[in-house]
Amino acid sequence: MKLLRFGELGAEKPGLLDADGQIRDLSSRINDITGATLSPAALENMRILDPNDLPVVAGQPRIGACVGAVGKLIAIGLNYADHAAEANMALPEEPIVFFKATSSICGPNDAVEIPRGSTKTDWEVELGVVIGTRAKYVSEADALSHVAGYCILNDVSERDFQLHRSGQWVKGKSHDTFAPMGPWLVTADEVPDPQNLAMSLSVNGQSMQDGSTRTMHFSVATVISHLSQFMTLYPGDVIATGTPPGVGMGQKPQVYLRDGDEMVLSIEGLGEQRQTCIAARD
Repeated sequence: MKLLRFGELGAEKPGLLDADGQIRDLSSRINDITGATLSPAALENMRILDPNDLPVVAGQPRIGACVGAVGKLIAIGLNYADHAAEANMALPEEPIVFFKATSSICGPNDAVEIPRGSTKTDWEVELGVVIGTRAKYVSEADALSHVAGYCILNDVSERDFQLHRSGQWVKGKSHDTFAPMGPWLVTADEVPDPQNLAMSLSVNGQSMQDGSTRTMHFSVATVISHLSQFMTLYPGDVIATGTPPGVGMGQKPQVYLRDGDEMVLSIEGLGEQRQTCIAARD
């Protein structure tokens, strides 16, 4: 299934994408797509629905983040061998873990805001992993059984804030709109191998990132198992698993986002995002 949330910011409704690409309104069956509706039983209840029994959503509504009420947005740094090489940094012995503020989450096609004082706002196409069942001290062998589904996530980053403003990376990772998520949450049964997905990102029509989850240093299963040794992962938590090469910081010369730039992101089987950059206005 491809699950989504549609409607104005803060008033999104749950939906699913049918085989013809039409949005079907799920709000008569569930209140929202959150951790509470991502358990195996809840997903199975949605899976047995006949989409033809659900109303078609007219027009072209705004698409919101594919998961609401996210408890934790956890990210993994330097998790692609080829990205670490372009950053001239050694591959870590354990996953590098940081958090993005959940207030940075926005819809997949919402405008991305360039913060005040920013000189180095950058892009990162990433595979997002959405937890469906509680995970604590899980093994790698069992880790993927805790996944509800996958989505695209743009880990937008302000590199100067991230690397030169002291402390952890969170300062450069958490501005409003720095985590476009979606368009769909594709359930895990439709992604048989999360380690074999093509991924790409372009800026103003120019290809910047063209990679694959095959070059992940730590697999999705390894990341989930590792995180679960230090914190309990709950349904609705989201993990951003790292980015392939081609970020602005890795260009020669470096290139960063400016007001009016357009990003287009895609991951095989997970859809497409399209964002226009705007200067901070409040």
